[in-house]
Amino acid sequence: MSFNTFGRVFRFTTWGESHGPALGAVVDGCPPGLALSEADIQPWLDKRRPGTSRFTTQRQEPDQVRILSGVFEGRTTGTPISLMIENVDQRSKDYSEVALAYRPGHADYTYDAKYGFRDYRGGGRSSARETAARVAAGGVARAVIPEVRIRAYVVELGGDAIDPAAFDADQIDANPFFCPDAGAAQRWEAIVDTARKNGSSVGAVVECVAEGVPVGWGAPLYAKLDSELAAAMMSINAVKGFEIGDGFGAARLSGEEDADAIRPGPDGAPQFLSNHSGGVLGGISSGQPVVVRVAFKPTSSILTPVETIDRNGEATEIRTKGRHDPCVGIRGAPVVEAMMALVLADQKLLHRAQNG
Repeated sequence: MSFNTFGRVFRFTTWGESHGPALGAVVDGCPPGLALSEADIQPWLDKRRPGTSRFTTQRQEPDQVRILSGVFEGRTTGTPISLMIENVDQRSKDYSEVALAYRPGHADYTYDAKYGFRDYRGGGRSSARETAARVAAGGVARAVIPEVRIRAYVVELGGDAIDPAAFDADQIDANPFFCPDAGAAQRWEAIVDTARKNGSSVGAVVECVAEGVPVGWGAPLYAKLDSELAAAMMSINAVKGFEIGDGFGAARLSGEEDADAIRPGPDGAPQFLSNHSGGVLGGISSGQPVVVRVAFKPTSSILTPVETIDRNGEATEIRTKGRHDPCVGIRGAPVVEAMMALVLADQKLLHRAQNG
């Protein structure tokens, strides 16, 4: 039992490994009659695709998605939607040392301890390559929630944060870091170049905002919108932290500072004067933008020699060859967007099932 499925009504199951012939996802619970084609999914995969700049892994994967089932004449049929992405640029020989010793910070030791056997080629199922399938599934989810606009961007890299006053949404797609601050993006070039040349890596923080989420999605207890988002984001490779709204910063506020005061709006709807809660109150969406932040640790696969043990428990050193992201958080931004879309699509259908 390895739990490869996520979601309650809108569910997706990912399959495949980093160096297998292909990987993909099966999406179940998608309503029928929605317009969907490969062209609707591909742009999101293109944002995550490796090898697009010197700041990401140089593995060359086109990441072309194929829809194998669940769509007829350009519309969803209500049956499982099978998505497939071929792997075309594997170099398994780069992982010969990984077969004998464990990479610190990676899943090598825990996989071996749990199963007694592992696919060491790129980490197998534990590879971030699996997230391509999530992004494809997220493309389907977006068809379920056309009223919602989702945008993720990197707000911190290698300990260097953006200037909120310099935030420019037009900059997010204008640089290879998904960075909304042009000045920070220039600084980050040097940070990532230095890490890459030193055979090391750096971490990053990704912020994601979902606008247009109506009031009422979520549940008071065990399907809280924020707890579902936390589970989704923490399931992404290399993620070690999650915040919603002010997150840990809320612990440093007073009650009156943290309260999102409400006034009558001009259209009769409530008007919030702040959004410290990140768009979720008591596990249910408030109608405000849903705002989360996700912390990615530095990539574990590095060329710098690190102390470890081999499969026999003997002391050794390992340096991971191959092509790896010097900052996995950069390409993590499209994955965070996808997981946001997948959770919101599920919550929309859950809400509809209970409230009609």
